Amino acid sequence: MQQEQVIGIDVGGTAIKLGRFQPDGTCLQCLTVATPQPSTPEAVLEVIIDAIAQVDPYNQAVAIGVGTPGPADKTGRIAQIAINLPKWQNVPLADWLEAKTGKPTVIANDANCAGLAEAWLGAGRYFDNLILLTLGTGVGGAIILNGKLFVGHQGAAGELGLITLHPDGPICKSGNWGSLEQYASITAIRCRTGKEPWELGALAAEGDIKALTFWQEYGRDLGIGLASLIYVLTPQAVILGGGISASFQFFFPALQKEIEQRVMATSRAGLQILPAQLGNSAGMVGAAKLVISQSILDFRF
Repeated sequence: MQQEQVIGIDVGGTAIKLGRFQPDGTCLQCLTVATPQPSTPEAVLEVIIDAIAQVDPYNQAVAIGVGTPGPADKTGRIAQIAINLPKWQNVPLADWLEAKTGKPTVIANDANCAGLAEAWLGAGRYFDNLILLTLGTGVGGAIILNGKLFVGHQGAAGELGLITLHPDGPICKSGNWGSLEQYASITAIRCRTGKEPWELGALAAEGDIKALTFWQEYGRDLGIGLASLIYVLTPQAVILGGGISASFQFFFPALQKEIEQRVMATSRAGLQILPAQLGNSAGMVGAAKLVISQSILDFRF
């Protein structure tokens, strides 16, 4: 009997990634298309519909999962907000896609999708309890407890990058002051150094003292933020993804030292801090897993 297939979609500010997957995570076909500019909900929907036709030309997929850059409601139907996409306020994206494709659809925050992906097929696959931080343009997060994604009672839990790091620090788009995102994101690094993270990584690899010092300071800030999260959740693993994680080797020693100094041994027993493994594909892989794991959808997986 042929396995039923699903489509996983990762909506980003610059690119939209799609894949058609089997239930075991095998990707049968994938595609990356540019996000339309301006990226209004209607424009993004049109591009997604066209891309679905390309990635699933014979209409084999039975359902769709979508990761969006912001929280979804607790039902997985509405994209409540996407800070970096214009006019994304309470967009009924699942309804729209179902009307266009006839396929059951569920949506979630893109960081939650990345967390599901890493827990399923990536660095977190050996752990039942973990947290993921996506260190990118912003800092997103996901919480996996007892093998399941934790989203809280309204669906918006896991905004780990918005915890307070320094109470008198820069204002955040969330309304918070001095959030972890204001120190650990690509945007923060650009403001602080005038360079891209990849440039600082390349300089550090060449032994540049200023770059190495920056990564030590970065690791310290990230370790301070993680200490609070570890005390609350006591995960088995912390997975670090996003573009900045490419420099993991340079900031990890300072991060680890900070956690060892700040977190009691009983709260970090056996803790592993690991770089993510799935890279840019994590969002669409996790969106596919989102569909596969939805018990409300009557699939025979």
